[in-house]
Amino acid sequence: MSDFIKNISHEEVLQLSQLVNADKGQVVSKTLAQNKALSITLFAFSKGEEISTHESKGDAMVCILEGTGRIIISGKEYVLKSGETIVMPANKPHSVHAEDDFKMLLVVVFP
Repeated sequence: MSDFIKNISHEEVLQLSQLVNADKGQVVSKTLAQNKALSITLFAFSKGEEISTHESKGDAMVCILEGTGRIIISGKEYVLKSGETIVMPANKPHSVHAEDDFKMLLVVVFP
């Protein structure tokens, strides 16, 4: 197994949404890759949970795997459903809110 992508089986067909689960009142994350240029993380949110407003030094792409999430970027709200994606630009305040139980893949590309 390589050291580049971790915490996930290699050479096996997987359904990303099945690799992380959150119980009531939780936000659960599983890091798949992290280095100075890139971060790939799976998240599962239970309904009503959130990641409060913060900024990232890199562009952050969110892909909704299951459920519905609300993303706020610089005060503008976006409601995303399974199969939808949005990029949160670097150095802009953003937050993530669970409208219902939902799962997402987060890919951050750093300068």
